[in-house]
Amino acid sequence: MRRKIVLVTVLAMAILTTYLACGGRQAQAQWPQWGGPNRDFTAQAAGLAESWPERGPKKLWKRRLGDGFSSIVVDDGLAYTMYRRGKRFEYTVALDARTGEKVWEYRSPSPVPEENEQFPGPHSTPIVSGDRLFSVGRGALLQCFDKKSGEVLWSHDLVAEFGCAISAWGYACSPIAYQNMVILPVGRRRPPFGQQSPHGQDQPEPAADDNAEGRTLIAFDQQDGSVVWKSQDFGFDHSSPVLIDFSGRQQLVMVTPEALFAVDPANGELLWQHVFENIEAYMVSPIWLDGNRLFCSTPRSGSRLFELADEDGHTVPQLRWESNSLRSAFLNPVRIDSLIVGSSGSSPAIMTCIDMETGERKWASREVSAATTVYADGKIIILTEDGELLLATVTPEALTVHCRHQITERESFSAPTLVGTTLYVRDRKYIMALDLG
Repeated sequence: MRRKIVLVTVLAMAILTTYLACGGRQAQAQWPQWGGPNRDFTAQAAGLAESWPERGPKKLWKRRLGDGFSSIVVDDGLAYTMYRRGKRFEYTVALDARTGEKVWEYRSPSPVPEENEQFPGPHSTPIVSGDRLFSVGRGALLQCFDKKSGEVLWSHDLVAEFGCAISAWGYACSPIAYQNMVILPVGRRRPPFGQQSPHGQDQPEPAADDNAEGRTLIAFDQQDGSVVWKSQDFGFDHSSPVLIDFSGRQQLVMVTPEALFAVDPANGELLWQHVFENIEAYMVSPIWLDGNRLFCSTPRSGSRLFELADEDGHTVPQLRWESNSLRSAFLNPVRIDSLIVGSSGSSPAIMTCIDMETGERKWASREVSAATTVYADGKIIILTEDGELLLATVTPEALTVHCRHQITERESFSAPTLVGTTLYVRDRKYIMALDLG
């Protein structure tokens, strides 16, 4: 009996030691890509504090980083992001998630046009898939790294090889992984706002071995970087694709200035599309909701909700409502029960809550300006562009702020990352980890 007790005690201590070594988080609680495990900025976390001390949440570590709005992904004890130092180079970096110590970094040439030196990027968020890390720089350089060593395994210049046309802001879409592929928007230039433009016009000159058709989305083999498929010919902006499961079938959904559409992620086959009447800027990703519904939002005309129906084995999108109550620019909204909450408009933006069923505005709070959000454990974590971190709860009646604390500097546009009770945030100078437990 004594031997059994000793054995159980040793096993319990080993489990506890492993738990603490992981920062007190669940082993499966990772944040491998833009928007978290499901790309919806919702974390399956528990044990978040109800409030913070007057000095703010406990700071686990903080270190100088550099410019850029790439958010942070966390996997297997490492935190990855991208940043810029000077006008000529940008870096993909891996840090120890527990201490902030640098594990590796890789420098890539990335000149910044003079007309956009104010926000030089990089803007895209890397993604971890298996033993590899994929990142896309400001100039649309796609690189595949060994995630542990930082060795470059392959790369593609999306502009030179595929005619990718990026705006003065630079490339900002975040790639997505499916099976043995990494998929991302490449596409042609989008038409000017408000102008109808048939497919094929306003395109950049493609490379000699490419053609101008069928490259809104391109899938690359993760192992060797070869092209698996190319699909569609819509212009693109800064919105990133999402994966949904409809009627037992995976679909890759993308919203562009010209259309909301879905393809089969295995081969790029078009499954359905809804072409918009007017050209607009779509910069935030669609949100997949209960009841086979898709939410998307634009800074000009507001939000739309589509319901997907299965008609004789074909997916048909049906527009359920349009609302001008929530107009998302580039900061992510989040779904909370039957509500959708996010920053609406710009200069200044207002935190706004709408009903998911109707699009009706439930409330708008000037207490919070432009901000990114993460939802977990019944609470909404808000990081404003001015660098203030808020802990709040949301009801159909109001936003209730429980505590707030200044943690970063102005232009904190990078979405926070939550792994267990550890929150990773950055501004244009620093990166840090906070304990919200």
